[in-house]
This record gives sequence, C-alpha cells and structure tokens, in this order.
Amino acid sequence: MRLVQLRGVDGARTVAVLGDDGSGRAIQGVTSAYELASRAVAEKLSLDAMMARLGTGESIDVRVALAEGRVLAPLDHPDPAHLLVTGTGLTHLGSAEGRDAMHKTLSGPDTLTDSMRMFKLGLESGKPGPGQEGAQPEWFYKGDGASVVAPESPLASPAFAQDGGEEPEIVGLYLIGPDGTPHRLGFALGNEFSDHVTEKFNYLWLAHSKLRPCAFGSELRTGALPAAVTGSSRVRRGNQIIFDKPFLSGEDNMSHTIANLEAHHFKYPGFRRPGDVHIHFFGTATLSFSAGIKTQEGDVFEIEADAFLFPLRNTLGIAPAEPFLVAAL
Repeated sequence: MRLVQLRGVDGARTVAVLGDDGSGRAIQGVTSAYELASRAVAEKLSLDAMMARLGTGESIDVRVALAEGRVLAPLDHPDPAHLLVTGTGLTHLGSAEGRDAMHKTLSGPDTLTDSMRMFKLGLESGKPGPGQEGAQPEWFYKGDGASVVAPESPLASPAFAQDGGEEPEIVGLYLIGPDGTPHRLGFALGNEFSDHVTEKFNYLWLAHSKLRPCAFGSELRTGALPAAVTGSSRVRRGNQIIFDKPFLSGEDNMSHTIANLEAHHFKYPGFRRPGDVHIHFFGTATLSFSAGIKTQEGDVFEIEADAFLFPLRNTLGIAPAEPFLVAAL
C-alpha cells in the first residue's frame, strides 16, 4: 500500500491511498498518516488493515496536487518538536566510491582513516544473524519536524553554508507506540541534503554539515522494502541535466541490514518516547558532489526509484542570513 498526505484546494488535510496508476482515494475518518498509524497501533492492526476497515471515499488526482504544491511529506507530527530526523552513513557497498585515496589503503589496517575503518567494519559485521548484535554504523542528527520540506518545495541552504548537495536515499518512517515500541510504518524516497564542502574539510564537522533541511516522499510505501532498489539521481539547471547517475539501495546493495541500523538507533531510551515520530535516512553511495558538481541556487534535484511511483523533486534555494545575539539574563 502507498499513502500520500496532501491538502485540498480548500486547505483541508487528507491522507489518500494510491492505486498502481498513481490515482488516489481519500481514506475516510482520518486526516493524517499519523492519525491513521496511531489508530492502527491502538487497535493492533497493520496500516493496510486499518485502511481497509475505514474504507475510502472521493478520488484525488495526486499528479495535479503535486503540480500545485499541495502534497505534503507522507508522515508528520502535530507537534514538529516530536518528530526527529536522523540518519546513518557508510552503509552501502559503494559508500566509499568518492574516497579513492582511502580505498588504496584497505590492505593496511594501520593506515585506514576513521571513515574507512567504519566502512570496513560494516562490511565485516553489519549483517548479523538473528539474535546477534552487528556493528554500529555512523549516525547523525538532522533536525526536528521543522527541517522537513514537502515534495516540490525549495530546499533552503543556510546563508552560512558552503555547499548544498543532494543525497538520494531510502528513508524509514516510524511511530513510537504507547508502550515505547517502535513501529515501522514503511519507507519513502528521500533527499537527505548536506553541506559536503564543510564535511570534506574535516570529518569532525560532519555533524554541522547535516544540520540542514531534507525532503522525503511523496509516498509512504508500507510493508517490506525490496531487497534491491534501483533509482536515478539528477540535477537540472535550466533546460540542462548537469548530473544524471543511477543509485542503488536495498539490503542487496548495503553493508548493513535495515534491522541492524534500526537496532542501533532505537536502543537509546530517548528514541522510544511514546507518540514520537522518527524519520531515518539509511545512506547512499551516489552524490553529484563526488562528480565535481557545484550546485547553485535554482538547480532542481530529481530523485526516482523503481520501488516508488513518483519522483521526489526539490529546488535548491538560499535562505536569508539570520543575524542574532545571545542574550544574557
């Protein structure tokens, strides 16, 4: 099942289920995916079963809604402070492609960089057997619900940023149940969006480089993610495509299992707070930055994958400077 959140022309919120042709039907009795998921958890039903119980109503042209900017991220929270956006890196088999110099040292563990040690650790023990603990991945925090940008909306790079580049990824979407159990609602296509120039200067600045907006959607796909996901990542500048490269995801193309990444995220009690929503980016191996592309305001990021019906598109914007003073009380 595929879910989309959007606003009608009157501004009213709707959550719709998509057909295979991309047509939508409004789910009755709920106005958000959060409400649908909360009811499913309370009634111990899957999202599919909850939707079937509620039934559907009017048809919705999702393509028109996308063109008009009325489609929202497929999961949000009534209080954005209770939505956490996080991610894991160096999780894919091609994650180190852009680090050629580090590749050459794989045979000499004493000379490996910290990044390559992390990458190699994932290769060796990122896919543990049932009941076993696998390697910890690289982990980072991106922001709360205020950092999430809707499909077709601008990704505003801060005025102080040195770069704004796409990261095409698969995203896990979660709701924490009343008893603290994390419930995976499904997956979405995402653009994690980072400042790669800042990150490249020193890996200890990775945390700074990730504090940026992000986008995911348009749809939430329930159920298991296909073992192999094939997609494309493009950067458009005016009428030209200045970057176009395939990206691979799914566990067949990863050095970690999704379960291992989830285990190392939700092992922290603070991430199992009832009612919270978690949006978790699983990583990528494809970046236009690695191909020498320097993005600029107005560029359009376009990400698509065979596991999802609609591409994710966002335009690169530049946020105005926000001068501030720290006030002492």
